[in-house]
Amino acid sequence: MMTKTLIAAAMAAMLAACSTTSPDVVQRGDAQRLANVQDATVLSVRPVTVEGNQSGIGGATGAVVGGVAGSTRSSGKEQAVIGVLGAVAGAVVGNAIERSATREDAVEILLQLRNGERRAIVQAKAGENFVAGDPVVLVTTGGKTRVTRAPAGTQPVQPLPAPVQSAPRG
Repeated sequence: MMTKTLIAAAMAAMLAACSTTSPDVVQRGDAQRLANVQDATVLSVRPVTVEGNQSGIGGATGAVVGGVAGSTRSSGKEQAVIGVLGAVAGAVVGNAIERSATREDAVEILLQLRNGERRAIVQAKAGENFVAGDPVVLVTTGGKTRVTRAPAGTQPVQPLPAPVQSAPRG
């Protein structure tokens, strides 16, 4: 019974540690905060994977669960050895579970700004799908930028023409 309780607690702790890069999820501290907005046009979009976290919570939780489970399955001198082996195995498994649970599919969006500069942003896949030529806005709050579709009727950004260089006077 105690093992099941510890496993449930471990899973809850690992899920609580999960975070996302989704543009549809706004951090509480960013709500009602003025953001910088820039117009841009999508140049290209490609799928990427955001690597999962390894905060140590999964490994620590797994070690506790594995140690307790291992030590309760034996008695005498074996109890300590099996408890340690269970803790090590639990830590490895817990770390792998945390890393897998926090991995997410994302997109890398290459953008053209109005001033001609280009930027690339990686964000989780969300409710919006972007294709080359789409007008978008970059919303920057608290040092983090997300890409979202521009309001209806917004024209794609046209890059500035290259500066004309005059011939040197001689």
